[in-house]
Amino acid sequence: MIDLPSVENRFTTHFPADPSSENIPRQVSGAVWSQVQPTPVSSPHLVAYSADLAKELGLSAQVIQSQEFLEMMSGNRLADGAIPYSMNYGGHQFGNWAGQLGDGRAISIGELRGEDGSSWTLQLKGAGPTPYSRTADGRAVLRSSMREFVCSEAMHHLGIATTRALTLVSTGESVLRDMFYDGNPAPEPGAIVCRVSPSFLRFGNFEIHAARRETDLLKQLADWVITEHYPHLWSPSQDTYLAWLQEVCDRTIRSVVDWMRVGFVHGVLNTDNMSVLGLTIDYGPYGWIDHFTPDWTPNTTDAMGRRYVFGNQPKVAHWNLAQFARSLIPLIGDPAPLQEIIHDVPNRYGSLYRDMMASKLGFRRFESPQDEELLKELFELFEAHETDMTNFFRALAYVDPSSPTVAALTDVWYGEPSSVHLSSMDSWLQKWADRIVAEDQSPDERIAAMNRANPAFIPRNWLVQEAIDQAHEGLYDRIHQLMDLIRSPYDAPDAVEGGIADLAKWKRPEWARHKPGSSMLSCSS
Repeated sequence: MIDLPSVENRFTTHFPADPSSENIPRQVSGAVWSQVQPTPVSSPHLVAYSADLAKELGLSAQVIQSQEFLEMMSGNRLADGAIPYSMNYGGHQFGNWAGQLGDGRAISIGELRGEDGSSWTLQLKGAGPTPYSRTADGRAVLRSSMREFVCSEAMHHLGIATTRALTLVSTGESVLRDMFYDGNPAPEPGAIVCRVSPSFLRFGNFEIHAARRETDLLKQLADWVITEHYPHLWSPSQDTYLAWLQEVCDRTIRSVVDWMRVGFVHGVLNTDNMSVLGLTIDYGPYGWIDHFTPDWTPNTTDAMGRRYVFGNQPKVAHWNLAQFARSLIPLIGDPAPLQEIIHDVPNRYGSLYRDMMASKLGFRRFESPQDEELLKELFELFEAHETDMTNFFRALAYVDPSSPTVAALTDVWYGEPSSVHLSSMDSWLQKWADRIVAEDQSPDERIAAMNRANPAFIPRNWLVQEAIDQAHEGLYDRIHQLMDLIRSPYDAPDAVEGGIADLAKWKRPEWARHKPGSSMLSCSS
């Protein structure tokens, strides 16, 4: 018999609860959260878990693999004293105010103390309906749950601020989903992923109370976040909220810069999907850039408007931050200092972006305007012939500046580039090499620095889709292989143990170019 870990309920005891216990879709006002019980499942099975995160949480393999913990991770059982809840929030979706949204299929089951004393909220996604489910069933499918499990852990190991994933559990039940919203729903295997984060609070948690003029709740929520997660900023003055907004902006900017660095496309950057801790949150119809395409979106719902394409992410984050700042006006009174902070976001982003691109190219720092022109030329070459972004920057580190040639670039193009294109790339490499020589770095120093900025492995869309296809057949070897690879994304593929280095070297195969799940997908999960 395994004792379940004890959990705390500090969030729920601090804020007013929804007075109704009815678990039916409805508007919830005057409350930050609603108590809701997970809906039991018939045949839970542990598909995978993050050993790294389990260790941080002080959970042994014996506990993680126990039947008791499986019951907890599937929502069939709660830790003693746990108060399960879903949060009330609103949001702007595709640029329009959507009103109340809330945790429609996410149920938090308590806070766990990590090995270092930090507090982590455990949240089950797909554990059944909540008062915020609207017309949905509160369940999730194995397809989307596996994608979130793999990607959130991959982002962590890439060094990008993110929520984490502890366990992936199949439910033994089918869930009906219309994957592409085309009128053809079909049953899919159900699953529950346990998400873990210091907090799941979003911009939308503040927007909803500002929109409803629930200023007391707005202030209470802001004070809680600052004292719990930004304690260095706390003082009983309005300047605290300004300093907090500045840091939320800076953290958000840092995350977006990192997304652009590794070619990650969130796909649905609504304000309810933006974390007040600057974390990457809500892995839905995301994707990874294979060949460099600034106007690519993985989200079929965004295919017409292309609001959330790869190249737009900095602008959309800026817009979302402005909506968040607007929700803080009741705490400040005068919007001018809030607007000043938001106005400066593009400048702060641009500075960090240039630093990031300098590291990818092997420069100590960007020197405008020559370096910006060099980068512009490179991106034009990327778009002139399909170029694998991840493989190109990884290969660039090993180009010898004393004799730069395209022959050193292997596995970077889709299809055979023309002689004209190769000649243009040779010319660009010579300019790059001249710039590298001017840096006066040792080759080992430069290569190591570039490899820290340019991953050798990302969980490409098609690789994860292959793991999903196998999982639908009850085979889980591929997801375990991927989990091995994502732990060391900056290591050379042949340095990864387990005989799976070949996965890290593969570009997207042609059959995956338009395959559902490997190219585009919907929000349906």
